[in-house]
Amino acid sequence: MSELGGQQSSESSTRNGIQALEMAYSGIQRILQDVHNTKGNLAGSYQGSDGGAYGRLLDKWDDQVVIILKNLDDMIDKLNTSLVQHGLAQGSSNTAIDQAFSASEAAFDALAGSGALDGPR
Repeated sequence: MSELGGQQSSESSTRNGIQALEMAYSGIQRILQDVHNTKGNLAGSYQGSDGGAYGRLLDKWDDQVVIILKNLDDMIDKLNTSLVQHGLAQGSSNTAIDQAFSASEAAFDALAGSGALDGPR
């Protein structure tokens, strides 16, 4: 295989990886929003110790999802950087991903009634 063929194969694999990671990121964000909506809908009617435990469980889950989203974003950024370093075009829109991540954090903060996340509890 020629060097050019290897580079094209690597570029294609990298772009496929970026696309797969972006799809995973988007899917997780949709699920996260569904969970936030469900939590908000149940907050008023699901009272007592079981409701409190459910809310704490969702908070812990949310903390982990934020970490997963951050890691996916970092992996996408590294793959995009790899493409750029090899003189290839930008693989995806980091700006769109960063905006989606910020929106995800803002949605949680609004639901939780707090400021920025302090990391896992």
